[in-house]
Amino acid sequence: MVEGDNTSGGTAPRVVLVTGASRFLGGYLVTRLAQNPSIERVIAVDAVSPSKDMMRRMGRAEFVRADIRNPLIGKVIRNAEVDTVVHASTLQKAPKAGSRAAMKDMNVIGAMQLFAVCQKAPTVRKVVLRSASVVYGCSAKDPAQFTEEMSARRRPPGGYARDSLEIEGYLRGMGRRRPDISVGILRLAPLIGPQLTATVGHYVTAPLVPTIVGRNARLQLLHVEDGLAALEKATIGHASGTYNIAGDGVVMMSQAIRRAGRVEVPMPLALFRSVGSALVGSSMRLYTDEQLEYFRFGCGLDTTRMRSELGFEPRWTTMQALDDFMRAMQTRRIIKSEWIDRAENALTTILGGDTAEASASADVMHMPLSGRSAVKG
Repeated sequence: MVEGDNTSGGTAPRVVLVTGASRFLGGYLVTRLAQNPSIERVIAVDAVSPSKDMMRRMGRAEFVRADIRNPLIGKVIRNAEVDTVVHASTLQKAPKAGSRAAMKDMNVIGAMQLFAVCQKAPTVRKVVLRSASVVYGCSAKDPAQFTEEMSARRRPPGGYARDSLEIEGYLRGMGRRRPDISVGILRLAPLIGPQLTATVGHYVTAPLVPTIVGRNARLQLLHVEDGLAALEKATIGHASGTYNIAGDGVVMMSQAIRRAGRVEVPMPLALFRSVGSALVGSSMRLYTDEQLEYFRFGCGLDTTRMRSELGFEPRWTTMQALDDFMRAMQTRRIIKSEWIDRAENALTTILGGDTAEASASADVMHMPLSGRSAVKG
């Protein structure tokens, strides 16, 4: 839990409502907030009931089964006198029994209805949106790091990215109409962690990993613990504006594959989906367009504002987050880690780099992460 009840200029909320409570981030955020004695009530909302284990972890939090597109959400906010709303229910892909149109309806129309209720509710003083770095897209023309003021170099191809952009726009519009409401948008980098079957983690731990010839994506990841801590920080303290949330440093796709002890299989772009499906399995067909673009190009985020304005410092670097996931997966290595370390040290020596620094970097996965644990309920 974030220490203290507030951050600079922030006041601890009294009644918090969190959407998407049946999902990983929303459910564990409710769990953390319910453990904070300074918050009087925590209301968890979702159209689907959380698992029994998640309900137990939520403790004193109150669960309300409701669709945010339904007028019932307005009654909940008004009757409970909610002052802080955290919207974390945006779908990343279409539901199993639905279509892209159904996904857009749940994401965009749902957010519009929720923000309209917040705008009319006199007690609401803060709205926090869990957004994602997909809004920047992925292309060969991308800068080394995106700042919050930048936009995608070309229109993102995936529905999740387009929905996220629209949702952000509607939230900013609500903020202009109700300037007394603090609006915080957290653009999270791709999540990875021991208890989360992350897209990137699942991809790089396939026995044979397909990649694009001539491309080596720059991966900047966020440990799930840091993602939860950032959302909690924004909820409890002062979070007004847009913030990139990511771990320090980047990991090249080829490096991530080596550290996972897997084998990289470069191929032309035209064969990426077809041959990739044969290598990775049926899950290759389940990756969204933006996820495949990320595997091809990656994305780097400037996190200066995260530290200077939000006051948040991630505990895991990108490399440490990746290694923490690898340890939890207990993957059987095709390539031994000792071979990887020796190869990295030899390459650094040939290039005239600092061998000592390279060795320290290569041994990150062997460092004891004292005080760091898996996601706690």
